[in-house]
Amino acid sequence: MRTLYHYPLCPFSRKVRLMLAEKLLDFTAMIEEPWGGHKAFLDINPTGDVPYLVEPSGDHIGGSIAIVEYLEETCPDTPLLGKTLQESAEVRRLMEWFDIRFYSDVYQKLLYEKVLKRFWEARGPDSNAIRQGKKNIETHLLYITWLTDRRNWLAGDFFSLADATAAAHLSTLDYISEVPWEKYPEAKDWYVRIKSRPSFRALLNDRIAAFTPASHYANLDF
Repeated sequence: MRTLYHYPLCPFSRKVRLMLAEKLLDFTAMIEEPWGGHKAFLDINPTGDVPYLVEPSGDHIGGSIAIVEYLEETCPDTPLLGKTLQESAEVRRLMEWFDIRFYSDVYQKLLYEKVLKRFWEARGPDSNAIRQGKKNIETHLLYITWLTDRRNWLAGDFFSLADATAAAHLSTLDYISEVPWEKYPEAKDWYVRIKSRPSFRALLNDRIAAFTPASHYANLDF
């Protein structure tokens, strides 16, 4: 059995969990708090970073980019990076957009400040960063609206890791009710379609100590 070390509100971990589920690959999910530095985990992964995948073969793969590329090559029956070079390029472009731009613009200014900062730095949130994050998320929701107005899914007519990546990031913000869905119904409709996929169910069961999810978080129709 493969083992995925992850943290529930890590968007990169969530992306990998969605990919494993979409490919119908069995795995054991082991929660690791990135700031915890548990010796047993550090013994196999000295960086302490998640996600981290240990395959039944004994292969160890760290980092979401390396993991998704590995899984796509070793388990190609359900392609999630596109079937043509052009499709693959667009999927990878959008993955990079959300993993870099959304993460910096929104995740670090909202979820990190409001939830994770107290664990990493033992400090309270920066209100200026939170205000900027609330503004920035609207730009990204507008972009999702623009894409879904022209395509069935973000990268084209097929569900891909572009959708999984964007949904992984947004779902962490939805956990703390920081996505203004009511202002962006097209983006909400796209998210509802992803949220209703069987691969998403485990994410909806995630719970973090001392942080109750938004009342609508686990509702498929909200």
